[in-house]
Amino acid sequence: MKILRVALDVPLPKLFDYRIEHATEREIGRRVVVPFGNRRVVGIVAAVGDASEVPPDRLRAVHALLDDLPPLPRDWLALARFAADYYQRPLGEVVHAALPPRLRRPEPLPAVPEAFALTADGRAALDALPARSRAKRELLQRLAEGGPSPAAEIGRSAALRECRARGWVAPVPLPAAPVAFVEREALTPPQREAAAAIRGALGGYAPFLLLGVTGSGKTEVYLQVIAAALVRGGQALVLVPEINLTPQLEQEVRDRFPGAAVATLHSALAENERAAAWLAAHAGRTRIVLGTRLAVFTPLPRLAVLIVDEEHDASYKQQEGVRYSARDLAVYRAHAAGIPVVLGSATPSLESYAHARAGRYRLLSLPERAREAARLPTVRLIDTRSERVADGVSEALAAAIEARLARGEQSLVFLNRRGYAPVLVCNACGWTAECVRCSAHLVVHLAERALRCHHCGHAEPVPRSCVLCGNVDLVPFGRGTQRVEAALAARFPAARLLRIDSDSTRAKGRWDAMRSQIHAGEADLLVGTQIMAKGHDFPRLTLVGILNADAALLAADYRAPERLFAQLYQVAGRAGRAELPGEVLVQTRFPQHPLYRALAAHDYVRFAEAQLAERERAGFPPFAFEAVLRAESKALDRALAFLADAARAVRVPAEVTLYDPVPMSVARIGGWARAQLLAQSGSRRELQAFLHAWSAALRERARERGAAGVRWHLEVDPLEF
Repeated sequence: MKILRVALDVPLPKLFDYRIEHATEREIGRRVVVPFGNRRVVGIVAAVGDASEVPPDRLRAVHALLDDLPPLPRDWLALARFAADYYQRPLGEVVHAALPPRLRRPEPLPAVPEAFALTADGRAALDALPARSRAKRELLQRLAEGGPSPAAEIGRSAALRECRARGWVAPVPLPAAPVAFVEREALTPPQREAAAAIRGALGGYAPFLLLGVTGSGKTEVYLQVIAAALVRGGQALVLVPEINLTPQLEQEVRDRFPGAAVATLHSALAENERAAAWLAAHAGRTRIVLGTRLAVFTPLPRLAVLIVDEEHDASYKQQEGVRYSARDLAVYRAHAAGIPVVLGSATPSLESYAHARAGRYRLLSLPERAREAARLPTVRLIDTRSERVADGVSEALAAAIEARLARGEQSLVFLNRRGYAPVLVCNACGWTAECVRCSAHLVVHLAERALRCHHCGHAEPVPRSCVLCGNVDLVPFGRGTQRVEAALAARFPAARLLRIDSDSTRAKGRWDAMRSQIHAGEADLLVGTQIMAKGHDFPRLTLVGILNADAALLAADYRAPERLFAQLYQVAGRAGRAELPGEVLVQTRFPQHPLYRALAAHDYVRFAEAQLAERERAGFPPFAFEAVLRAESKALDRALAFLADAARAVRVPAEVTLYDPVPMSVARIGGWARAQLLAQSGSRRELQAFLHAWSAALRERARERGAAGVRWHLEVDPLEF
């Protein structure tokens, strides 16, 4: 008898032993179906042994050892173990989260053909098919003329099923396509130097920070490096922060690498489509994988280069379940695999910039835009203390929009707040519309006549009168994209106006349609949120107006200035990306603020150096390392009491500082009160050692005493407080 040690998706930091008649080390990494309680669940074999600490009469037998895909490679399991260890989560939770949903179910996977080819019977049948069998004739004709075709390109149809049933078409392995790379315009000297440096590092670990201004051609550098990796027989993994950025990058990659097997991986894919793409990568058939943060776990047997685009973006940090940073795991994975990793951004995270400044990353700079005629836009700071503002738009911005409309150019008004207004107010008694489940205002969505909470999703109709005093004169206070859209439509009635936010792009395919409209010149004036801030190249967009940026300057979070600068710098970079000159107008009450001055000068380094100096004086990351213990309960005092008790659960070493429990900045979401306890240390090693001991002590206390209506988790390297 052998023992399989299995990683299961349960909140316990251990492997579970099961007996099996015969097994070898080759079973490590296989999916296995085992009993757990009264359920049948899927796990991953993490180890094989001869004995167990569990008494023989309590050992349960494996239901099935699935052999429908090759075992997950050892380096994949090592990456999952590192993530589990560093982020203080059970290995089973990490493995479960990293697998596509279809692979988490106990049913065997259906055989998925790689490609289809015409058989001899099919070739004979082609001439005899009647004219009315058009679909079958077209399919057979395609295979006769073009040879074997990928299954993904042929798709599923009744004609294919019938042709397979008659033996006219048969599944075959996908023939390896030769590597082809379509060169475009000549590289600029900085692009050539950056691409050459990274290409020269292929075959060994080398971390690069590619700091390039907006429009400098970072994508072209990525493509040049990918081409070199593919020529060496390798695979490439490219991470992007948002699903919205994936389609345009995918099209660019497919255009430049004709015939190469390219796959995309993100949560919006259908379950079977996502599983098929993952399996093709795992089998080594896919040469290039594009994906969002979860794609960092994609198994790739010949991974040769790893690229993280817009590496500063907070979307790379998972905020639920296993709270990992895909960017940081990408660096670890590249180090373990001995390959280059490229972190690209116009506004790198201060952590990455500090690594480059200290020599741990190699800094590569693209200081100018790639197109010869394109220049960085002029940035003007509009002082709203003296400038007249109507409906949130200054006279200077209105005049600039008018000028663009007259010239047939496009303008973007940026406001990172969707809805009509952030709060509904009664001027008679001061009542404001609050969410019943969260410590937040309800946002006015006028078109739907609804109040919505942007934290928990709660919605209710706009009241006819104040719920306290009965006043019917309720006033929307502040501005969201819907209100700005209405004001601009009234001011520029002839303009073709397009609002782009998560409300207007919610329907499937809507954002793709909008992007096509903008490229086709069918929109004159855009009102957008952060969806518009990065990754888009609209040649006729020459003006960006930025509204209500000052709020972030007053935030208590020490990361707020970094996020604000990145957001404004990125959205400003949408202007003037082709031959037409660009202009950016920032409306602010603080035009002398150093952040705005650095923005006006397009000087990321000035901003970063000033911020790092402040962080060092205050003892904040990257000069310290942090973790937070968060607790949620129906009552805030219960959550705070849990944290106070947790602080006494283990001895705190001198190298670690444990602060007092406090409510979170948004103290209640979805009916749950939230509080946190911050741990900080100047040593990552000391903090990790403390967290391991603390996690074990907290789990032991929870086992002995119960959590008493409190749910809790540890988050390492938190981004939000």
